[in-house]
Amino acid sequence: MSSTGTETELSAEQSVLGAVFLDAEVLDRISFLESRDFSNPVHADIYKAMRWLEDKHQPIDFVSVMELYVRANKQQELTSSYLLKLSESCPTTANVVYHANLVRSQALRRRGSDIGKQIQAYAREDFESDEEYFSAVESLVSDLRPNAKGRMKSFADNRQRYFNHLVSKTVEYIPTEFPQFDAWAYGVWRGWLFVSAGRPSVGKTALALQRIYGVAQTAPVLVFSQEMDDIQLYDRLISNLTGISYNRIKNKDLTVEQYGIVEEMYNELEKLPIFVQDSSGITIEEVRATARRYKRQYGDLGMVVVDYLQIMKIPQKGNETRATAIGNVTTAAKGIARELKCCFMMLSQMTRDSDKFSREPTLADLKESSSIEQDADVVEFLWHDPEDRHDKGKVIQQLIAKGRDVGMNKFRLLFRGWKQQFAELDQRK
Repeated sequence: MSSTGTETELSAEQSVLGAVFLDAEVLDRISFLESRDFSNPVHADIYKAMRWLEDKHQPIDFVSVMELYVRANKQQELTSSYLLKLSESCPTTANVVYHANLVRSQALRRRGSDIGKQIQAYAREDFESDEEYFSAVESLVSDLRPNAKGRMKSFADNRQRYFNHLVSKTVEYIPTEFPQFDAWAYGVWRGWLFVSAGRPSVGKTALALQRIYGVAQTAPVLVFSQEMDDIQLYDRLISNLTGISYNRIKNKDLTVEQYGIVEEMYNELEKLPIFVQDSSGITIEEVRATARRYKRQYGDLGMVVVDYLQIMKIPQKGNETRATAIGNVTTAAKGIARELKCCFMMLSQMTRDSDKFSREPTLADLKESSSIEQDADVVEFLWHDPEDRHDKGKVIQQLIAKGRDVGMNKFRLLFRGWKQQFAELDQRK
């Protein structure tokens, strides 16, 4: 049998495995231990076999483990005498948690050393950008952290934490400065994955920019723009805030007075924590790495915005379908929202079929809908009903088709496209 690791490590590993053979119920007490924590690959395989037997509700002893090796045609890697030795090596299970913690602690340091070598190797690789290098390094470091499993807690366990939460002045929502929406939902909530989907020409980006400005009054906002560069976004936001025609700003056709107004507004925007990255084909790993970095520098983020989901760089592994790969991205986005306690707003396309009829959208109209619908806390549709008109602009219907914490609702928005500006309207009688 091959052997790696120090004598202390191997001894602790043997004690853990022997304790399981003595009483399989100790697996519940060492649920934090992973097979990769064992320095000896045979010990790792034995632990995996034990966990498999536990999942199948089968007895765990040296006979059942050896049988798995025989079935897998791996009996040459392990002798029954060694398994018997393990099963007799631990006279008591009293110290199993201590020994399991020792195994995990040594494993963390071992993985840290290995990752250090991989990071050194990365320095010689040719990455397309510094951001890709940072993302690769951060991905390695995040793999170092144990896959901690949640511990069941009683009301008694959580008493202090719960009442601290009640008396805390910290709010979990951030106003968007859309009065009707904020009166209903209080704003966007930290931890939300908020998907905003719309048909062409309904102003998805303009609405997102207006929200970004509102949220930035309270907390930093990161914007990943894949279709427009940062200057184009500035043009739209400044048109929105000043009321100066977007075409005049875009075409640089400004009077001296208008130029002064733009400069004054730019001075105000400089004071707000709004950060824009305008690169196409970003990965969700790059978004996570950037968001973590800005959180360290500026504190809790208010919102991360990606415009838009379907043009991100979404790798498909093996035989994965496109929908499955997108599901990996939306699941990761939800994880970022929870980890960083911010709202993750993701703009999304709708299916082509949704353009054929002027009707209220449904969740099925989301492009690659199943995973998006499952992961999102809020799904919003923006659509135009030709029967609903207003003499001051285009009426856009805002349908909250899914609201995990807030329910569903409808709002009417007036979109004045010439200045990229939205305003809430009363509901139609």
